[in-house]
Amino acid sequence: MSLRARRTRDSSILATVLRWRSRSKAATGVGGILRDIFSMGARPIAVLDSLRFGELDDPRVRYLFKGVVKGIGDYGNSFGVPTVAGEVQFNKCYQGNPLVNAMAVGIVEHGKVAKAIAQGKGNSVMIVGSSTGRDGIHGATFASEEISEKSEAKRPAVQVGDPFTEKLLLEATLEAIQTGYVIGVQDMGAAGITCSTSEMSAKGKSGMRIELAHVPLRESNMTAYEIMLSESQERMLFIVKKGHEEDVNAIFRKWDLHAEVIGTVEDDERLVVKVNGTTVADMPPDPLVLGGGAPVYERETRRPAYLDEAHKLDLGDIPEPKDIGAALVQMLARPNIASKHWVYEQYDSMVRTNSIITFEADAAVVRIKGTRKALAVKTDCNGRYVYLDPRRGAKIAVAEAARNVACVGAVPLAVTNCLNFGNPYDPEIYWQFAESVAGMGEACRALGTPVTGGNVSFYNENPEGAVFPTPVIGMLGLVEDVTRVVTSAFKEPGDLVIELGRNLMEIGGSEYAEMITGKAIGMPPEIDLANEKKIQDLLLELIHDKVVRSAHDVSDGGVLVAVAESVIQAKAGLGVKLKPSIMGSDRPDLWLFSESQSRVVISAPEASKNHIEAESAKFGVECRVIGRVTDTGRL
Repeated sequence: MSLRARRTRDSSILATVLRWRSRSKAATGVGGILRDIFSMGARPIAVLDSLRFGELDDPRVRYLFKGVVKGIGDYGNSFGVPTVAGEVQFNKCYQGNPLVNAMAVGIVEHGKVAKAIAQGKGNSVMIVGSSTGRDGIHGATFASEEISEKSEAKRPAVQVGDPFTEKLLLEATLEAIQTGYVIGVQDMGAAGITCSTSEMSAKGKSGMRIELAHVPLRESNMTAYEIMLSESQERMLFIVKKGHEEDVNAIFRKWDLHAEVIGTVEDDERLVVKVNGTTVADMPPDPLVLGGGAPVYERETRRPAYLDEAHKLDLGDIPEPKDIGAALVQMLARPNIASKHWVYEQYDSMVRTNSIITFEADAAVVRIKGTRKALAVKTDCNGRYVYLDPRRGAKIAVAEAARNVACVGAVPLAVTNCLNFGNPYDPEIYWQFAESVAGMGEACRALGTPVTGGNVSFYNENPEGAVFPTPVIGMLGLVEDVTRVVTSAFKEPGDLVIELGRNLMEIGGSEYAEMITGKAIGMPPEIDLANEKKIQDLLLELIHDKVVRSAHDVSDGGVLVAVAESVIQAKAGLGVKLKPSIMGSDRPDLWLFSESQSRVVISAPEASKNHIEAESAKFGVECRVIGRVTDTGRL
């Protein structure tokens, strides 16, 4: 989906393209999402991932975790696109059904976006790239059913990817599009040739005649059914102007890619598939595609029965710790909070030399060469919040993703998403889905971040039950001046540590409450979207004024964890001292580990204090000094 950077006056700014994939084998998930980008004529500039696994004390979870991280790294590193940001969370609900979501971002000049469309009677239909095999057959249906003991037998439904062929396909596709002879192009994703032919025909209100005998195969005796449904990777479908097939094919040969004409475009809105001249399928494409004549289901919804019990949180069940320092160490050791160096050090985050900030801030920042601008990108979702209140949890996911990009100095522009849920035929699951979509829409309208596209992944269940509803948000923001970006690490001794926003001492759905009780419990924090917008606008103003040295949003673990992370990421020797008076409560742990929303911890020179306080008052945002950066190396 193309996204215009509509908040800038610079007409030369490049359009950005965002796409999302999930749940297939990690490497092929990355490969598919990259093809979605360059099939639009855009060059991929960054990849992000959002991963969910069961608890790490399980050997199989560790095996899967290791394999997925390696798959993402192997594909992205070999293809030559930087993996710049992401997130990893762990919960027992994902034990039998991990979630592997990948996001990609690309850039393309306005007016040069290629479309997935088939038009022009007599134009040729060309298949380009790898040969077609039996790998990936029923891959889409495999991803649309619950995992059971029988699932292991369906491993051939998982595709096999080749990043080196993908790289050739990228360069050849972008070069072919520049000739002007390419009418339309689409990646072959779910359902392979079936999907790409029907979608391109429907979009162009055209028909196609396809001859499967011309499709290059790598296995013998494949049936028409297998050829049409194969999800073999690194394949594209091109619509090429009649008479210019050889001009385009010469480009593919240059890049050592196989291309074959397998049919023609017609104007009768019929998709006709033949094998050696014998028709094996003949139907209009419109009923096959989303938004066309495909059936629309009105599913039953029902508020889940578990919510009443899950919302009960008695503070008496959460004893005050005898030692706040020991509690902090315990929190920092939790997998959801602990450093993810082991993951991101396996990724090449600097290839193509555009990465300005990667894993040392709340969002990654990628330069747009030839300009002073950059793109900030981040993924986010707290599944506990959504499990406890889907509408509120989805709103928080959007708000935090936007807050993340604001923390580096970027204006939030647009959203892509991957909505991970259980079986939609279960009324309680579908209620979660409907509420989450409503919450996401409400937040996006309030923050001015349109949803440019995304993906829905249902049937994320195993014999033990469904995963937490996990609508992962991918946020993109625009940095007008790369010299003004900030990271989350404290910078200089003597700087003030300031909290923007109000702490309401909310621990429902928090990491702290789960650490103590062993479960997701209570009501998640409130989220005031109007106040959230004020916080982000204030933060952007302060960063623009160059009075902020660091910025880090308060999320999992509360303000004490946020401060600790800013110290840990700082240069050696720096520390921080917090004011004891800031807690203002008989239960300092509740204040320190509260996950109240719309809060950011910043550091700034003392000389900036009056300016920050004045701007905060202008925006109607609470602001208070909570400590000072020191040179003691201690918290």
